[in-house]
Order: sequence, then C-alpha cells, then structure tokens
Amino acid sequence: MKFYLAPMEGITGYVYRNAYHTYFGDVDKYFTPFIAPNKNQCLTSREKNDILPQHNKGLYVVPQILTNQAEHFIATTKVLEELGYQEVNLNLGCPSGTVVSKYKGSGFLAKKDELNQFLEQIYNTCDAKISIKTRIGIDNPDEFYDLLEIYNQYPIEELIIHPRVRNDFYKNKPNWDMMREAVQKSKNPLCYNGDIFAPGMYKKFKEVFPTIDTVMLGRGIIVDPNLAGEIKTGHQLDKITLRKFHDTLLSGYQELLSGDKNVLFKMKELWFYMIHVFSNHEKYAKKIKKSQSLNEYKTVLSNLFEEQEIVKADKRI
Repeated sequence: MKFYLAPMEGITGYVYRNAYHTYFGDVDKYFTPFIAPNKNQCLTSREKNDILPQHNKGLYVVPQILTNQAEHFIATTKVLEELGYQEVNLNLGCPSGTVVSKYKGSGFLAKKDELNQFLEQIYNTCDAKISIKTRIGIDNPDEFYDLLEIYNQYPIEELIIHPRVRNDFYKNKPNWDMMREAVQKSKNPLCYNGDIFAPGMYKKFKEVFPTIDTVMLGRGIIVDPNLAGEIKTGHQLDKITLRKFHDTLLSGYQELLSGDKNVLFKMKELWFYMIHVFSNHEKYAKKIKKSQSLNEYKTVLSNLFEEQEIVKADKRI
C-alpha cells in the first residue's frame, strides 16, 4: 500500500512536511499546496520558497499547479524541472468559489473541450510526469463518464480521484459508485482520495476496492498525523511523539514568520483539525482560538497534553 499527503493550502507547506517526515514519515509522496502561475510569473517568492530543494531534503515532493492556461502550466513545469522535479500534478479538484469562477481547479471540469485541448498540449510538450487530481464533475456525478473518456486519451502518471462533485465541497459521502466506474474504465493508474479518517474506514475501503493500493490522505492525516502509520502497523498515536511534532512545527513557524500573530494563526489553523485526537477537547479548542499571545497559547497546550488523553482513531468517528 502507498499513502500520499494531500495538498492543503496554508497547512502542508515545507515546515509541516519536514516535521511530519521527522516524526511520522509514513507517506510515499508529498503534494504541495497549489502553485498558481500567471502571465507575469511562474512562481511567487512564497511558492518558490516552499518547493526549493533545500527545504525538502529526503522527501518525494510533487508540486501541484493550478491553471487553465497550457502555456502557464508548461512554463511552470520547465522551472520546476530545472529545480530537479520529475513529476508535477494538475489541480482539477479545488472547489473554492474564487477558483471555480475563473474556470480553474474543479471549475475547469465545466469546460470539457478546453480541458481536452489543454491536456493534449501539456502532454505533448512536457517531459515531466504529470498526474491529475480531479473531482468527478461540477454538480452531477454523471459528468464523470465524459471526463474519464478525456483522461483515457493521455498518459497520466496517476489519476487521483476525489469522488465528489464540486458543489458537494466536502459534504455528503464520496461517490463510490463512480469510483467503481473508474476502476472498470480508467486506462491510467488510480489513487483514491476522500474521507479516510481512521484505520477502520481504510479497511472498509479496501474491502470494496481491493485493487486500489494508493490512497491520498488529507484532512484525516492533519487530524491524526499517525494515521498512515497506524493503518500500516497498528501502532497508535502517542502524546510524546505528538508533542515533539507540535514543538518542531511551532519552532519552524517562528523561524519562518514574523510576529506572534502570524505564528498563532498557523497553529490555530492546525488545531482546528488536530484537537479532535484528544478526549474532552472542546474547552481547550475555545481557549486556543481565543489565545492572544504565544505564552497564553503554550499554557493552554501544556494543560491539554497533561489533562487529556489521545482517543483511539476508530472511536473518534
């Protein structure tokens, strides 16, 4: 089995990736938050900083690109190849309104002819391997039949499927019926992404899809960074490792960002997810959210780790 870390804007940057790799390291590929090139430049300074090889030593990193312009994708891929990257990923999954309104991310799925032309151009031009992360349509799962016909025309390194339509955002259940269609009809290797939050959920997935051996974990691994490890070995998350992971993240953000306010924002964003691994976590979540200084935040965290226990993954659902 192989596990990938999904790209999550604002969370899975190189500070997170390196801390994760140090204390857990149970994923085979790390996908970066998306790079959004335009006619003026391929990479912003923040985007370049995130994918610099010296910031990703020992990690298999796949930069993700968000665009509907083939020339922008090709130019960005060339820059990434110069940095040593041999694989890139096309984002056809982002459901954000500001992205979709520009027909990017999952919004590009509404323009099937333009998408087909785009894919023809990038696959005929780029030397790098190109994987695709996709949803199954905009508002109707049946859109996926046409999308699969388009995808089957190209040598996609991996087709990573989040089986929801754009209008689902992250609500409703992933559409496993359409995932079955992909298993039967896709000519490209498949990777599944969607709502694997515990080993029991992974087990159910494998019972239904025994031939899919690659899974991308997103929110599940942000909640519990030991998720992939527990699926592989059965060993559960422990507070000592989680605290070390947290402290390394905090230190990394303090080095990268200026001012307590920016560091606190990053940590609060993380705890929106990770707080759920603890018992009786509600009051601590409120205190973390209300923290106005790092000292206040650290006090809350110390109390959380001292007073509460890690809840077994399958009992959190």
